[in-house]
Amino acid sequence: MEIRGLRCSAIVGVLTEERDREQPLSFDIDIERPFESAALNDDLTKTTNYAAIITLTCQIASVGHFLLLETLAYRVANDILTADGDITRVTVAVRKLRPPVPEDVATVGVRCTLER
Repeated sequence: MEIRGLRCSAIVGVLTEERDREQPLSFDIDIERPFESAALNDDLTKTTNYAAIITLTCQIASVGHFLLLETLAYRVANDILTADGDITRVTVAVRKLRPPVPEDVATVGVRCTLER
């Protein structure tokens, strides 16, 4: 399963301007798990609910107030892995869409992979 371009706003960063207001973030999430049973039986209960993953990710981002993107990415990956015992591997990439640097850069971000 993959989720691309999930946008949430959050307080994340160490600069004063980043601590005072939320900034836009973008998440890409890759989830690995067996899904043969879901596919063969067309059974929603045998797969991961992407809507629940989206809600979980935005909830973690919005209440966290993290200093580091690394902490946010790890927390999201860990909570996804914990939420569904059939998930074997999860990768979370999170990017600041308006990084507070003077250079012309589209995004800055990190990627975290956890597995059982």
